Amino acid sequence: MAFLMKHVLGDKLKNMGGGGGGDETKTDSDGKETAQSKGMSREEFEEYQRQLVEEKIQRDKDFATRKAERANLRVQLRDKYRLPESAQDDATIQMAGGDVYLPEELAKMVEEDEEEEEAQNTLLGKIQNLDLDFDSIKSKAQSTLSEAKQAAEEKCAIM
Repeated sequence: MAFLMKHVLGDKLKNMGGGGGGDETKTDSDGKETAQSKGMSREEFEEYQRQLVEEKIQRDKDFATRKAERANLRVQLRDKYRLPESAQDDATIQMAGGDVYLPEELAKMVEEDEEEEEAQNTLLGKIQNLDLDFDSIKSKAQSTLSEAKQAAEEKCAIM
């Protein structure tokens, strides 16, 4: 029913619009814009279409680059925190092609974190390289405690 009303009243309502009424765009049978609908010559319209395609390609390329940069950052963070690698991130970086760089600020942050981690690792590494025998330390501590307890019992009549 709505289709019938639109078909019957549609043309009459369009004509009642008043004013210039030049908002209609001419399209071909496929619904695509034509040179006449844009008010351009055929050459101008072809140039316009070529520019649109070039701009779309550039946008897609920029998007892929940004996406690869984010994937590169995720890879760096996974390396830093020793998390499993993601095949999807690797594929994204390869699809972008060329060298994908990490923004300077983020690279500095990763470097600072790595330096801090190295400093912590060296301190822990030094402690681990001391070759401490924890069993002997435990036995010495227990013997010292028992000696202190015996000394306290000898001096104190209440114990």
